[in-house]
Amino acid sequence: MSVLSATGEPVDEATRAAREIELLRGLVAIPSLSGGERAAVEYLTAAMAELDFAATIDGAGNAVGVIGDGPREIVLLGHIDTVPGHIPVRIEDGVLHGRGSVDAKGSLATFVCAVARAAAANIAGLKLTVIGAVDEEGASAGAYHVVDRYRPDFALIGEPSGWDSVVLGYRGSMSGTYTLRQPGMHSGAPVPTAPQVAVDFWNRVSRHADEFNAGRTGEFDRLETKLRAFNSSSDGLYDTVAMRMGFRLPPGLEGEQLTAQLQELAHAEVAGDAEVNLETIEPLSAFRTDKNSPLVRAFLPAIRAEGGKPRFKVKTGTADMNIVGPVWGCPIVAYGPGDSKLDHTPQERLELDEYLRAIRVLAATLTSLVGGR
Repeated sequence: MSVLSATGEPVDEATRAAREIELLRGLVAIPSLSGGERAAVEYLTAAMAELDFAATIDGAGNAVGVIGDGPREIVLLGHIDTVPGHIPVRIEDGVLHGRGSVDAKGSLATFVCAVARAAAANIAGLKLTVIGAVDEEGASAGAYHVVDRYRPDFALIGEPSGWDSVVLGYRGSMSGTYTLRQPGMHSGAPVPTAPQVAVDFWNRVSRHADEFNAGRTGEFDRLETKLRAFNSSSDGLYDTVAMRMGFRLPPGLEGEQLTAQLQELAHAEVAGDAEVNLETIEPLSAFRTDKNSPLVRAFLPAIRAEGGKPRFKVKTGTADMNIVGPVWGCPIVAYGPGDSKLDHTPQERLELDEYLRAIRVLAATLTSLVGGR
């Protein structure tokens, strides 16, 4: 497989851009649902090796490529897995359609291509490490594998920000399950059915969120609740209800705190012969970084040089930044081409001009960090 020329080989801009597009198209064309990323990882590892990266597959199955051996390290962590949903891969009118084109293979390919460009220019004093992480759409096994194995001086997370924007933070998240089991009853009995009890609990959760959000105008600072599934059943003796819930946590609200509040709400107004169980899993705290950092400042002239006006964003979702940001404690942003509103949708697509702009912006940003500038 020959995708891009090796680092340092003279190549005109049009040829280089065509090869960068082909790297991305080929990556998007390989299905890589969470847990089934191996073929895409092997493709990306081979592509990085052709660009003179020292490329390997680590113990979690992540694709890892390293260029440079300087004392200061920049880790560029993107994810290679996607959510389900087949979208035929095609390029039409300068737009690449396909699952993962935005979330987040476009960002990961941007990382690889920008690092290759920066290395060809000059990265003396820097070590650039690109990681194509597995399972971000699942339990983030790839990110958890690397979080204690690196201590970079700067870090970038591959997520769609738009080529002229950087993302400074993400809300936290938590999942929960609620189950209720109570004795069956005649439909004419003057007591709430199990589904009614469960609905009453969910209404209490919704009111609690409304009270928490009172006066909070920005979505990043609000508690978001989602009822993901509701199932009821009966075996003739007992009626059972099971609900799956999701929560987006703003800064200042930790998962443990919300869990205690949910426990109180779950056990309120429940008959003594009913059994209620509430469990929460995967709590991640919100994370926000400082926009006045050397990394952010390096992006500003690079974006302006491409004709853009730099913008700063915070996201209402959650990303691997929530995992590595607090541990690494270094300047960090999320960056990548594409419109995040297309994440997980049947319309997922990426404008290739934006992809190429993002590569040039990031290459200039990395180059400017040489020598601490």
